[in-house]
Amino acid sequence: MKNTQNLATAVVSRRNVLKAIAAGSAALTLPSMAASAPKTCHDYAKVIKFNDLHQAGVITKEQKDASFIAFDVTTESLDELEQCFKILTDRIAYLTQAHAITPNTNDKLPPRESGILGSYLKPDALTITVALGESLFDSRFGFSAFKPKRLVEMKSFPNDRLEQDWCGGDITLQICANSPESVIYALRDIIRHTSAYLIPVWKMDGFLPSRNIDNQSTPINLFGFKDGTGNAPAESSQLMDDIVWVTDDDKDHAWCVGGSYQAIRLIRFNLEFWDRTPLEDQENDFGRHKVSGAPIGMKHEQDSPEFDKDPHGDRILFDSHIRRAEPRNPHRYTAELRRRSYSYSLGVSSTGALDMGLIFVCYQQNLKTGFIDTQKRLNGEPLERYVKPFGGGYYFVLPGLDGKQTYFGHQLIELAKKVA
Repeated sequence: MKNTQNLATAVVSRRNVLKAIAAGSAALTLPSMAASAPKTCHDYAKVIKFNDLHQAGVITKEQKDASFIAFDVTTESLDELEQCFKILTDRIAYLTQAHAITPNTNDKLPPRESGILGSYLKPDALTITVALGESLFDSRFGFSAFKPKRLVEMKSFPNDRLEQDWCGGDITLQICANSPESVIYALRDIIRHTSAYLIPVWKMDGFLPSRNIDNQSTPINLFGFKDGTGNAPAESSQLMDDIVWVTDDDKDHAWCVGGSYQAIRLIRFNLEFWDRTPLEDQENDFGRHKVSGAPIGMKHEQDSPEFDKDPHGDRILFDSHIRRAEPRNPHRYTAELRRRSYSYSLGVSSTGALDMGLIFVCYQQNLKTGFIDTQKRLNGEPLERYVKPFGGGYYFVLPGLDGKQTYFGHQLIELAKKVA
């Protein structure tokens, strides 16, 4: 009996010691963790200027949340389309500024606002980017002769399984802000005010990891790899003029100067298959280390892959994503585009698989030398086992409001009026 009591006492004493150690460790660890945790304060009042030489949302630093929506135009009247563009411009001007929301005085009428943001509208770094699809340049409005010279309909690549319900559209909006409610508020406002002229045909919501945006680090996609490491810096106006914006030096229509070509690709990921893939294969497929984002064999994300020192592809495989997308031959930024992508999550498919993936978005001065040539280099890459593009399209981002025009699309509308 005595031995049993001693044993029980020893067990209790040992438990108490372990608890004390655990408590002490927590006391030592928690302040350290708290000290290293980033201190962030959401600035809902942040304003991004919407009226400039170029539209906001193209080279603007990525916000946390986005919605991409494509519309078809329901009118065949040029005057009504002009009115639609004017309304769209007015709503963007309104939504991207701070306002007190005026309450209704007549309860027999619908509320002026959805109410989801309360009594005060804070823009929350909102940007709304307007682009036109190739389909808008048909015979309806007299735009045919003025179609941007490099704008074409998106065709299937070998690995695509394009679904018509997720493709095309006369007009697209990219709506971005730092919270989903700010995006939804803007989307509902625009649909409400343009419903006489536009009908939505597809919509996809996107998100970026908050911790990456708050820490100003490269966002991580649903494969767990950094996405956008190789982007040309937006701070270089010369690079942006060379890669993103249509300029006076390009052989395009004069009204296109200040705009950009947009490619949107909706890409479904096979995440269950990916999660069973060995780390070595994942890293070889991308050509980068998963945690650091550094090229294989390097230490830091922004280190050069030094392809010239790996002529046989022993370190970074020839069919890796990084080497095919941007071989850096004959120059840096071989992929003449700037990406601005978001992850998406739609739930589960009819087979019970996760319906998640990437809203790949990129902007370029020339669709062929930008996205199309880059995608041709990627055809057949090992990553195709895990991805399946199913929607999107090519579009032309309208020039900004630089004083020459009072609403988005002004110059194009005036050209069509002259030949009407």
